[in-house]
Amino acid sequence: MKKFNIRKVLDGLTAASSSSAASAASPQSGNRENDMIQETLQSEHFQLCKTVRHGFPYQPSSMAFDPVQKILAIGTQSGALRLFGRAGVECYCQHESGSAVIQLEFLVNEGALVSALADDSIHLWNLRQKLPSILHSLKFNRERITFCHLPFQSKWLYVGTERGNIHIVNVESFTLSGYVIMWNKAIELSSKTHPGPVVHISDNPMDEGKLLIGFECGIVVLWDLKSKKADYRYNYDEAIHSVAWHHEGKQFVCSHSDGTLTTWNIRAPAKPAQIITPHGKQPKDGKKPEPCKPILKVEYKTTREPYAVVVLLEKDLVVTDLAQIGYPIFENPYPLSIHESPVTCCEYFADCPAEVIPALYSVGSRQKRQGFSKKEWPISGGNWGQGTLSFSEIIITGHADGSIKFWDASALMLQVLYKLKTAKVFEKPRGKEEKSSTEIVDEDPFAIQILSWCPESRVLCVAGVSAHVIVYRFSKQEVTTEVVQLLEVRMQCELNEVESPEGGGEQASAVSTPGTSSSPQTSLPQSHPSTSSSNNSSDGLRDNVPCLKVRSSPLKQSPGYQVELLIQLVWVSGEPPQQITSLAVNSAYGLVAFGNGNGLAVVDYLQKTLLLNVSTAELYGSTDPHHRQPHSPRKTRQPSAGLCDGNDASAAPEERCKSPTSGKDSLFFFLLSFSLKFTGITKYARDNSFSRSRSSSVTSIDRESREVISSFYFCDSLSKKSETVAVPSLWVGTSLGSMLAIALTVPSTPEQRMQQPVGISFCGPVVRLKGGILRMAQLDASGTLLPHVYESWFEPNAPEEERERPRRRRPTSPPSSQENPDCQYAVVCSEKQAKVVAMPSQNCVYEHNITETSFVLRADVVTMTAGVGIACFCANGHIMTLSLPSLRPLLDMNYLPLTDMRIARTFCFSNQGQALYLTSPTEIQRITYSQETCDNLQEMFGELFTPVETPEAPNRGFFKGLFGGGAQSLDREDLFGEVAAGKASRSLAQHIPGPGGMEGMKGAASGVVGELARARIALDERGQKLSELEERTAAMMGSADSFSKHAHDIMLKYKDKKWYQL
Repeated sequence: MKKFNIRKVLDGLTAASSSSAASAASPQSGNRENDMIQETLQSEHFQLCKTVRHGFPYQPSSMAFDPVQKILAIGTQSGALRLFGRAGVECYCQHESGSAVIQLEFLVNEGALVSALADDSIHLWNLRQKLPSILHSLKFNRERITFCHLPFQSKWLYVGTERGNIHIVNVESFTLSGYVIMWNKAIELSSKTHPGPVVHISDNPMDEGKLLIGFECGIVVLWDLKSKKADYRYNYDEAIHSVAWHHEGKQFVCSHSDGTLTTWNIRAPAKPAQIITPHGKQPKDGKKPEPCKPILKVEYKTTREPYAVVVLLEKDLVVTDLAQIGYPIFENPYPLSIHESPVTCCEYFADCPAEVIPALYSVGSRQKRQGFSKKEWPISGGNWGQGTLSFSEIIITGHADGSIKFWDASALMLQVLYKLKTAKVFEKPRGKEEKSSTEIVDEDPFAIQILSWCPESRVLCVAGVSAHVIVYRFSKQEVTTEVVQLLEVRMQCELNEVESPEGGGEQASAVSTPGTSSSPQTSLPQSHPSTSSSNNSSDGLRDNVPCLKVRSSPLKQSPGYQVELLIQLVWVSGEPPQQITSLAVNSAYGLVAFGNGNGLAVVDYLQKTLLLNVSTAELYGSTDPHHRQPHSPRKTRQPSAGLCDGNDASAAPEERCKSPTSGKDSLFFFLLSFSLKFTGITKYARDNSFSRSRSSSVTSIDRESREVISSFYFCDSLSKKSETVAVPSLWVGTSLGSMLAIALTVPSTPEQRMQQPVGISFCGPVVRLKGGILRMAQLDASGTLLPHVYESWFEPNAPEEERERPRRRRPTSPPSSQENPDCQYAVVCSEKQAKVVAMPSQNCVYEHNITETSFVLRADVVTMTAGVGIACFCANGHIMTLSLPSLRPLLDMNYLPLTDMRIARTFCFSNQGQALYLTSPTEIQRITYSQETCDNLQEMFGELFTPVETPEAPNRGFFKGLFGGGAQSLDREDLFGEVAAGKASRSLAQHIPGPGGMEGMKGAASGVVGELARARIALDERGQKLSELEERTAAMMGSADSFSKHAHDIMLKYKDKKWYQL
C-alpha cells in the first residue's frame, strides 16, 4: 500500500498570508482544545480491496455449463469471467491480458475450467477455492486459436487453429502432444484451396475414436484418430457456424451463414439428407428459399433429453423451460436487470434502519411479473458463504427512462426491492413529431440526474435532466391523485459572470450578517395547470414555459413512493432553464433545496410554496469577493449543465447536449465535480477519457467564469458568530470554493408549521477553499459526527385522527463554555482541500491539501466502527481517507485510474467502509476500504465447487451393446502420450506454469464446508460399499447352504445305485 508521508497539520495553519496575527491566534487556541479530542480511527483500520461485482456481464462472448455442478460460466470481450451458481453465489475473475474470451470448457465435475482467449492463450482455472485462480497457461506463438473441445472425463483438449490444424493439449500438465491433425491431410488431396479456420471439433457420441472437424469454408471431415486419416468428407457451398451430433452418432447437423441447416448421414457424404431454412420464407414455386441471417448455434437433441435451454443474448440471459406447455421462461434470480435502462446516477446507503428493507420489499413484491415457470432455477450449484455483515445496505440507481430502483445490497448480495417510474407524472409524446419544442434534451427527457433520500423518513427527492424536481413520500396505501401538485420556478441571473475572485482559497473575512428577511424570492410560484400552452414574451421568445408537460389525467399511485410535489424550472426570455447541479431534502424542516448556475431555490414541500429564489451573488451580500459582470444572453438553446460546455455560446445545433444514452456522450451524464462542467466538459465526454484532464492551473478558481451551486447540507448549527443556540440552517457550497450559511426559522408545532411561513436569514460566507465544494458535515465538541436532522416515517395517507406524527429528531450539542465558546465543527471538503472550522467563531482549526496535481471527484464523510473520517476518490485513481477532526491521512492507494466518465458520475462511498461504482454500462463493482470487512471476506464468499459423484451414462440397452451398437471407448493416452506421439515443437507454444497441476488442484482445500462435504461423501461411499459387501456375503452364504442341501439330496438319491443304473 502506498501512503502519503504527511505530518499532522500544524496548529493555527491558515491559507491566507494576508490574515493578521490576531486572527491567526484564534485557530491556535481552538487547536489546543482539539488536541484533547481522542481520535480512535487509525491507518490499521483501512484496507482496500474489491468485494463483488453485480449485473449482467458486459459484452459477453462465450458461455459454458457444468451439468453436474450446475455452474454457469460467461466470458466477455474484456477478458472477464463471471461464474454463477444458485441465487447469491456469484464470482468474478479477470484475465490479466484483457483479451476477449472466445471459448470456455468445463472439466465436468472436476472443479476446473479451461478458457481460450483471443490472444491465442488457453488457461486452466481452479474453481475449488472461493476465489478461482489460474493453475496453468499455454500461449500459442505461431497459430491463432479458433475452437476448442474437451471430451467428457478426458484430460486431452483439442485445439483448432486459424490455419486449419488441430493440436492436442494435456490439461493435467498443460503440455502439447506430438499428435497433430494437419489440414492438408484432413481435406481432399486434390483440393487446391485452404479450407479456412477450424470452427468445430467434436467426437462421435458412440465412438470416441471418430472426430468430426468443421472448417469455415463448408467442409466437414470425419477423422479416424487411430488410423490418422479421414473416413468421410462432406462438402457444402455455404460457410459453417456450428455443428451438432445426434446422440446415436449416425447423423449430424450443420448451421450455415445463409440461414440453412443441413443434416448429414455419416455414411452418405455425397449430399445432405435434408436442407431446411427454418427462418426463411418458403417460395411456392419450389425454388430455394431466400437467404436470411446466419444461424450461429445449433443443437441436435431428442424431445426427452433437454429440460431447459440457456440463451445468452447481447444484454440478457434467458432460460426457457422446455418441459412445460408454452415454454415459459424461468424467473432470473440474479441482479442482471441493472441496465434495463442505462444507469445515470446511483447512491449507496450502508447501516440503514432495519425496517426500511422489509417495507420496500412488501410494496415491491406486488410489482413482480407473472407467467414464469413454476420450477426452480436450474443453475443451482455452489453454497452460500457462512459470514455476514451486521448492517443492512441499500443501493439506489437512477435511470435514463426516469425509473428509480431500490436494491437490497446486504451481505454482498443484490436483489431488487422496488421500482419507481417518475415518468408517469408527465405526458409522453406518442412520436418524435409530437415532441415539445420546449424540451432541452434530444432523448430521454425523464432521465434521473441527482438523488436525495432520507432513510429514516423515507422521503425521496429526485432531480431530472429536464430541470425538474419531484418530491416523493412513502405510503402503504394506494391513492388516486386527481391533479399533481405543481410549482413552477423562474430562475435567472443577471450578475454571475465572474471576472476574478479575490483571495482564492483564503478563509473568509468577517461577515456582516444581513438582517432577517422574509422570502427574498425574485418570482412567485405559478399555479397549476400552466403548461398546457406555450407562453411567449413580447419579442416572440419562449417565456415562463417548463420543459415537460405535466399529466392532465388522474394519476393512480400504487403503494410505495407517491408524488408529493413537482417542481419545474421554466424558460426565461428565450433561454432554457439550466440543469440542476445540487439537491437536498430534509424531512424535519419539510424543505427541499436545489441549485444550478443561476443560483438556488428553497421550496416548502409541506405548504407547496417557494421560500427562496436568489442568485449566488445575492447570498454574499456586501461581502462578495468576486467581480461579476452582467450575464450575456444566449441566442441558441442552452446546453445542459454537465453535458456540454457551459461557456460555448456558439455551439452548433448538432453539438447541443444530448441525453446520457445518446451518441458519443453515452457514458457521461452527471459529474459530482461541478466546476468541471464549465471547463471543457464536452471534450472529456466525447473522448470518454481523462487522458487530457485538466491541470491544476485549469482547476484554479481564477479560471472559472461562473459560480455554480455544488452542494447543500441541512443541519441545526451555529451559523452566526453571535449565536449560542443551534438553529435550523442550510449550508451552501459553490464551485468557487465558498461555503455560505442560511439560517431558517421553522415553526415549532405541526399546526404552526402548516400555517406560518418559514423564515430565512442570510448569514454570509463561513469559509473558502480551493476548488468546488463537494461535501459538508458537522461534528460536536467531542469530534463525534452529528447525524442529520429528520422526522421519522409515518403513514401520510392515514386519517388525521389516526395519524401519529413523530417529533423531529435533532442532534444535541453540548453548551459552550466561556473559555471555549466553540461547541461545533463544520467539516468542508472540496476538489482540492479539506477544512475543519470551529463554530460559531468560524476559525479554521485544521486544514489539509488533498491533491495538487489532480482533483477530487467524490468525497463523503463516513462512519466506521472505530470512528469517523473523510473518504475521497480522485481523478488520478487514488482513494484516500482522512481522520476527523485533525484530517490526518490514513489511507492513500492508487486503486483505479479514471478511464471514463461513468466511474466519475457513479462512484460513491458509504458508511462502514463500503463503496461502489459502475464499472461498465451493465455492472456495479463494490469495494471495501475497511480492514475488518477484508478480514471477513473469505467467510462471506460462497463456494462454487460442491463434491458430488459423477452420474453414470444412461444405458442404451442390452442388444445394442451385444451387437456393437454401444459406445466405443478410446485409450487416448496410447494415441496422444509422449511414448506414442512424441514431443511437440517447443516453438509452437509457451507453457506458463501455475502453482500446481490437476492433482494439486484436486487436493486443494475449498474451505471447511468443502472438506466436510468430501468427508461425508467418503463415509457414504464407504458405508455403501460395506453394505453391498454384507449383502453379497449373505447371498453367497445362502447360495452355499442351498448348494450343500441340494448336493446332499442328490447323494441320498443315488447312494445305492450302480453306475450303469444312473
